[in-house]
Parts: sequence; structure tokens; C-alpha cells
Amino acid sequence: EVQIVESGGGFVQAGGSLRLSCTVSGFTLDEYAIGWFRQAPGEEREGVSCIRSSDASTYYKDSVKGRFTISSDKGKNTVYLEMNSVKPEDTAVYYCAAERFGCYSSNFGIPWQYDYWGQGTQVTVSS
Repeated sequence: EVQIVESGGGFVQAGGSLRLSCTVSGFTLDEYAIGWFRQAPGEEREGVSCIRSSDASTYYKDSVKGRFTISSDKGKNTVYLEMNSVKPEDTAVYYCAAERFGCYSSNFGIPWQYDYWGQGTQVTVSS
């Protein structure tokens, strides 16, 4: 059975840092790429970052480049999203998702490309 569980969300002041975790089971990180998405109230879900652990390729939304870092620990079946210099506009529910055929710069931010989703974790950045 496939399971995806996000954790690490919470409240943080602008300029601070937060690390989100995405722990998966039922498949390995070499089999599936993992993407992070976020959705703010009244907004569409948008892709933030993605990692193909099989070759360590990573992709980022322009607005988070240089601030967020995605990484994976295959031994723990966990993908991390390190969020630094956070801004109020980063406030959203953050979701982790798995994609069987990998993620690439052209498609990592397209939600329907992904096969499995977690329940999400809330991140709130105060100004």
C-alpha cells in the first residue's frame, strides 16, 4: 500500500526557516520522483520543487530558487524541503506527491502528472 506523509509544517516569522519532511512507503525513491506543491486559500495548487532521486536531479519554481532546497534520504524513504528566508507569500498548505515517470523542468509543476498525494501540512509565515 502506498502512503505519503508530510510533516514539519507550522508557524514561522518572515525571514526564518522551516524544514518539511515527506516520508513514503510502498515504493522506493528510485522508482518515483517526489514533488512538493503548495496551495494557498482561494488559489490553485502550484508546483514548488521536485527531485528525481535516481539521478539527484532537482527543479524549482522561480520564486523559491535560492531560498528552498529539496533533498532526499533513500535509506529513510524521505524527501525534505528546506525553506529559508521565508516570506508571507509562502503561506500555504504544502503537499508531497509521487510521480512514476520522473519529473522534469517541463512538467514538475503539473499536478495531474502525479500519481499519489499526501494529506498536506500547513505552513504559515507571519510578517
